[in-house]
Amino acid sequence: MSTFVLSVCQMKVKDDKMENLQKAEGMIRKAVLQENANMVVLPEIFNSPYSTEVMSKMAEKEGDVTTKMLSSLAKELNIYLIGGSIAEKSGEDVYNTSFSYDPKGKCIGKHRKMHLFDVDIKNGVRFIESDAVKAGNKVTVFDTEYGKVGVAICFDMRFPELMRLMALEGAQMIIVPAAFNTTTGPAHWHETIKMRAVDNQVFFIAASPARNKEANYHAYGYSTICDPWGSVLSSTDENESIVTAKIDTQKVEEIRQQLPLLKLRREDLYDVVKK
Repeated sequence: MSTFVLSVCQMKVKDDKMENLQKAEGMIRKAVLQENANMVVLPEIFNSPYSTEVMSKMAEKEGDVTTKMLSSLAKELNIYLIGGSIAEKSGEDVYNTSFSYDPKGKCIGKHRKMHLFDVDIKNGVRFIESDAVKAGNKVTVFDTEYGKVGVAICFDMRFPELMRLMALEGAQMIIVPAAFNTTTGPAHWHETIKMRAVDNQVFFIAASPARNKEANYHAYGYSTICDPWGSVLSSTDENESIVTAKIDTQKVEEIRQQLPLLKLRREDLYDVVKK
């Protein structure tokens, strides 16, 4: 089966973890019941505010309340659930981690953010994610009945080497829970989504939180589903909403045959990314 419905839940994240989990559950159920979604995607750090202090404080282990809820919902609703990301506690370390589940509730993908958001933009935003979080070191690609899925998190999408590695491992869709802000979002969000889709000839899905003006960190929003030709299938604004599109992964193979970018790479001349 190559055709299915994918929904992104662009939810507004607040200070209270249980309130965020209830919001996420409600939007996931709405995506399934009203949008007929077979795969649902949540945004980056969806269960707590995006700050180094809060992430350290609210970090939880795999198997605790958030991942338990995600697994249970995936099984109950018979969907693939890409659980955005959460602050994951592992031993003494904290990671920004995305957990993905199949329709039986089994965890089939676990991506720890590889490129940490350590930036200081003049007259813009300063955020040092490494103050609280350690970097992951594994490329994440897994099988679904609709095709192979690659998952990365936010700042990861700025690094074309990682996106290409996922494509070379067979990813037909790349899903990125991401919380660009109101400085970097208007400058780079839309262009980066389109070019990562076109360069790798994949469906590219970027899932942002809705903008919460009462929070210290203002997410950009504009969750977007883009096809391998660079056409935007569905998008939104900064407000809380569900973004839905029909995905046909057969289109990936058709476009790769017509415009064989991956086959025509000159690996004899460059080795920045090599399988």
